[in-house]
Amino acid sequence: MNRRPPLGLLLPGLVGLAFLVLPLVGLLVRTPWRRLPQELSGGVVWPALRLSLETATLATAVALVLGVPLAWLLARTEFPGRRLVRTLVTVPLVMPPVVGGVALLLVFGRNGVVGRWLDSAFGVTLPFTTAGVVVAEAFVAMPFLVLSVEGALRAADPRFEEAAATLGASRMLTFRRVTLPLVAPGLAAGGVLAWARALGEFGATITFAGNFPGTTQTMPLAVYLALQDDPAAAICLSVVLLTVSIAVLASLRGRWSTA
Repeated sequence: MNRRPPLGLLLPGLVGLAFLVLPLVGLLVRTPWRRLPQELSGGVVWPALRLSLETATLATAVALVLGVPLAWLLARTEFPGRRLVRTLVTVPLVMPPVVGGVALLLVFGRNGVVGRWLDSAFGVTLPFTTAGVVVAEAFVAMPFLVLSVEGALRAADPRFEEAAATLGASRMLTFRRVTLPLVAPGLAAGGVLAWARALGEFGATITFAGNFPGTTQTMPLAVYLALQDDPAAAICLSVVLLTVSIAVLASLRGRWSTA
């Protein structure tokens, strides 16, 4: 069998590879490596990095608490409108993040449908706060977790759960002791993807939470701000985010393909 690729596919494929790789190479080439420690020790980098790590972790926790039960409902139960629910779950994946931020403002803002009640009943205001960053990141990140866990649940053999049920285990006990261990790889992959997506979120965050240093200024927002005044600092911040992205891909090696 001739495994040589046809020229009509090889050339566009190489151009596509170059299109994706060259910007990353350009970033690394233009990075001021000698100034990197100085730039990273500046007063903007570490607060933004710390806030990004904290909010991304909290957003992933929210996604786990809410997304895993939602994925189970989509994978293991039949109810009217399930296809519509699955479609709605995937909407944040294709929705422009700025539109998501506007939608969050309309719901959780002081005059929003839920925000008005939160403010009057509990004195809780989410927009332009650190909690608002977590909400925005969880909104855009949770679909990655739901889809990953749902796929793992559909691939898992339901006979193990049925065997646990015949032995008298309750639905919740079966879920904790049987289902979760079965889908642990998919759950881990979905959690890492959700965390990485939350870490890189920009549009919904700046729209819903603003860009206040030390409070809502995450790494992507700091990159955007630094690019206007200090391009070297923006490049250094970008390298940090690129390093995190590569680490995420390395941790997911073998999850997406068997090659």
